[in-house]
Amino acid sequence: MKLIVGLGNPGIEYQFTPHNMGFLAVDRIAERCGVRVNNRHCRAQTARTCIAGHEVVLAKPETYMNLSGASVAELVREYEAQPEQDLVVVYDELDLPFGTMRVRPRGRSAGHNGMQSIIAALGTQEITRVRMGIGPDYPVGDGAKYVLSQLKKSQKEVVDRMLDEAADAVEVVLADGVQAAMNRFNRKTDEAGDEGLGAGG
Repeated sequence: MKLIVGLGNPGIEYQFTPHNMGFLAVDRIAERCGVRVNNRHCRAQTARTCIAGHEVVLAKPETYMNLSGASVAELVREYEAQPEQDLVVVYDELDLPFGTMRVRPRGRSAGHNGMQSIIAALGTQEITRVRMGIGPDYPVGDGAKYVLSQLKKSQKEVVDRMLDEAADAVEVVLADGVQAAMNRFNRKTDEAGDEGLGAGG
């Protein structure tokens, strides 16, 4: 069983904020698969489907971002999944330019509290992740306030494209492997700098 986990915060007030890009991406994947992520299981909203020939559980933890690892650890135990092989985490990344994306097979959290919670709960950095860039092209004094602010209507087209690309990336990871997804989706962000597998994740 493959686990595709999108990170975010539950609640209508957070639904369309940059910090909820992971939730929105999982909803986009579910939409493509014709399912709804509304089954409460392992402290998450979940759905079961099939992608690229694999049985898949889509999940949106309801533990709030900083405690995402508690839900993910339950899901891993419930489905006897191997995090290094079976888990893909999709989430926002303030350090990447808005609209860009980076696929990685491992690494540290780069300061993302949700990813840090998962790494701590599972005891491994060997976790495939799809990082969706939300960094604005203007100075942000308070990053925490920015990521919880509402997405702007002017950003809708870019967000929509990024959600499609994240869904595509997950499908490529499951069909052809992480390296194939990196080759296809990381090219657009390479010029923005590469913090390295060990340094940023």
